[in-house]
Amino acid sequence: MSDAIKHECGIAFLRLRKPAEHYLSKHGNPVFGLQKMYLLMEKQHNRGQDGAGLASVKLDMPPGKPYIDRQRSNSSTPIIDIFNNAFSPIKDLKNAASPRYFDLGYLKENTPFTGEVFLGHLRYGTFGKNEIKAVHPHIRYNNWKTRNLILAGNFNLTNSEALFNKLIQMGQHPVETSDTITILEQIGYYLDEENDKLYQKYKVEGLSRVEISKHIANEIDVKEVLRKAAAIWDGGYVLAGMIGHGDSFILRDPSGIRPAFYYADDDIVVATSERPVIQTAFNISVEKIAEIPPGHALIVKKDGTWSLEKILEPKEEHYCSFEHIYFSRGTDSQIYRERKKLGRLLVPQVLEAIDNDIENSVFSYIPNTAIVAFMGLYASLLDFTDKVKREKIMSLSNPTPEAIDQILALHPRAETVAVKDMKHRTFITTDKERDELVTHIYDVTYGIVKSGIDNLVVIDDSIVRGTTLKQSIVKMLDRLEPKSIVIASSAPQIRYPDCYGIDMAKLADFIAFKAAIELLHETKQTNIIDEVYRLCKEQINMPAEQMVNHVKKIYKPFSPTIISDKIAEMVTPEGTRASVSVIFQSIENLHLALPNNTGDWYFTGDYPTPGGNKVVTQSFINFVEGRNERAY
Repeated sequence: MSDAIKHECGIAFLRLRKPAEHYLSKHGNPVFGLQKMYLLMEKQHNRGQDGAGLASVKLDMPPGKPYIDRQRSNSSTPIIDIFNNAFSPIKDLKNAASPRYFDLGYLKENTPFTGEVFLGHLRYGTFGKNEIKAVHPHIRYNNWKTRNLILAGNFNLTNSEALFNKLIQMGQHPVETSDTITILEQIGYYLDEENDKLYQKYKVEGLSRVEISKHIANEIDVKEVLRKAAAIWDGGYVLAGMIGHGDSFILRDPSGIRPAFYYADDDIVVATSERPVIQTAFNISVEKIAEIPPGHALIVKKDGTWSLEKILEPKEEHYCSFEHIYFSRGTDSQIYRERKKLGRLLVPQVLEAIDNDIENSVFSYIPNTAIVAFMGLYASLLDFTDKVKREKIMSLSNPTPEAIDQILALHPRAETVAVKDMKHRTFITTDKERDELVTHIYDVTYGIVKSGIDNLVVIDDSIVRGTTLKQSIVKMLDRLEPKSIVIASSAPQIRYPDCYGIDMAKLADFIAFKAAIELLHETKQTNIIDEVYRLCKEQINMPAEQMVNHVKKIYKPFSPTIISDKIAEMVTPEGTRASVSVIFQSIENLHLALPNNTGDWYFTGDYPTPGGNKVVTQSFINFVEGRNERAY
């Protein structure tokens, strides 16, 4: 993605189902769980570079001994930091050749992160300050084990204000307004309610408080707690939580917007945001790993039993397509095939853009994450050239070896055109000099493009703002002196805000939206802008369920091709010698490549929850009124 955007967080959950002696005997490792958590988080480091956190719960600890451990970091190397701290006491024992290194009872009582339940989080902050207090997991402390709640998640809610007000109506006095804390307090409220219900049940039976606490730990209904808490949530989420006595859960939103995978056997229950992570960490075949169904929770009880429970009624599935286009790592077998197909499906548009001139074209990709789509593109180009060569050979009247060899020499030229250099610091403050520095983010490979003759085709994951294209990439490619530059996006035009986790909150940021607005001005159709503004203002105070996406009218007068041509004009810097064109994946081909991931609201404006229409409405109002602020 040429325009870097912050996006999905990641979660890692692990429950050890057998005594620690089992893992020591089987793996020779007294901290098997901690070691696996490091792998689960490191293999998802792409999902969070603003911070990382780790928490664990130790089962059946005696009074006076801590049973909840947590480490968090918002440094530039957060995963390394938290695990250096977590492993430090264990390393000290090992380096000292202490017999206590293998004394599991001693380790559990005296060293952190030697419990049975683990929860890790990788944070990509969508907005707000990157302070340590914003890093998950968050903890709601209490002296009763069954009232302690540890929570981490990959989510954004569109109705945080309504949820905050509900806390006030419950009689609480919240001091923070973030959706994370709001959710923590909501779940905590119903967790307290469940504790109180069970306490009253056994109090009338004359049991002591110690005996009642044991009954509560065994009988607490996590499903009911989640059902009540999540009843009015609007957004995309995967929430993972641990209760102090040992129950735990991973809850997925009813539309399946955010991803969650799990695996369970006699030894472990594990859940993560990406499937290959589990495959790698535990050497598990892909067939054994399942998705948590939309609206369901994976619940693991204190005794290690687990179940999938329906918490909310599942809705039409809208799995986030951006996960497969860009966010998730391409090592997932399904995602790898889908990205290749996205590249393949761009070939007809690419060939049209270069007039089928394979012989005088160079093909490449920017950035590295686009390499899988590029491989699909290149494979289809090979198919095309094979067809051309076959037709030429069959048309030969005198098929000499020399003539055939000349035809067979035709093949698409794939080159590494650009290599991303280390990030430059903009010490110089003037805009002109800063822009000049930005153009050198990439190093280019000279001598591979025939000056003034070759077309240069570069595939990108997606184009969001167009800023990097204009300030860096197009200028850089033009230095190679191609006849034309073709930027091919494996994703469709991004036209609408996302409000379910991705940092795309403002319409004015999107190059496709800016292109449509310019076209409306150029074609003297600004009355459409006024009409959409009026419609948005009329419905902004309605319940979200009654709102519609009127912003679609902004794009209606123009075909995707017309908007693409305008985008190409807008991202072409002054003085560019090559002609520049930009092509995008079609919505139809997106669905063809990703048939099971139909979440496309940032491309189509078809939001899976009512809150989405509220966000796009507010975002357009902000744009017209000149307010550079988030819509949620």
